Amino acid sequence: MPAEFIWKTPIELFWQVRNAQTQKQIEAGVIDAGTRGSVTGGKHMDGLTAAVANLFRSDPEIVFQIHHGGRLSLPGYYRRTKDWDLVVLHRGVLVAAIELKSQVGSFGNNFNNRTEEAIGNAADVWRAYEEGFFGHIRPWLGFIMVLERAKGSTTPLGDSGALFATDPIFHNTGYLDRYRILMQRLVREKQYDAAVVVATAKGEETIDEPVFDLSFANFEAAIAARIAYIKALPDDAFPADTLPV
Repeated sequence: MPAEFIWKTPIELFWQVRNAQTQKQIEAGVIDAGTRGSVTGGKHMDGLTAAVANLFRSDPEIVFQIHHGGRLSLPGYYRRTKDWDLVVLHRGVLVAAIELKSQVGSFGNNFNNRTEEAIGNAADVWRAYEEGFFGHIRPWLGFIMVLERAKGSTTPLGDSGALFATDPIFHNTGYLDRYRILMQRLVREKQYDAAVVVATAKGEETIDEPVFDLSFANFEAAIAARIAYIKALPDDAFPADTLPV
């Protein structure tokens, strides 16, 4: 099924919830700084989270334990735990962990924070995996980034001064380009198994996917491959004490 049919409604819900949260705070006379008021109420990514969860329910031959909402803590190495947005288990084994982030406005203030989160979360999980915290089956990590398509996110930025020469790939790029570069490199270096970077303009139904390897369609295919891999594992790949009675 084309991506627009699966993801169109969650993107519309994303904007509806954000707008409703902002209006609620206006009516209550409580306004957070910048656009923060539209996200501090949560729920704006629920539609996208549910869509990803449904992908893991798409194969009737295998049943996963899918968790989202609330605190979903996985052990770390550099810190005790990290909460993920969606966690998928099968017979006691971590099948997948997925983070979903968004950014609307305040592009300059939030870009570095999102970048550091994406890099740090992956590094922490893989170091914990090396220490055996997740067993012998390699986890699957996914990341979805939804960015407001606006002048502030697409206009090329000036090259500010740096003590040393910077990578030319970043020259004449805006924040949307920089998210694309970030996630392409993280996926190619196996820090994430699949990622999505999409832009969506407020009040519009379009979903702008700058490159195919960071598209929803590619993300769906990667999840399908993960499901097939887990299905193909023999029974002795799973902890004996979690086998069905």
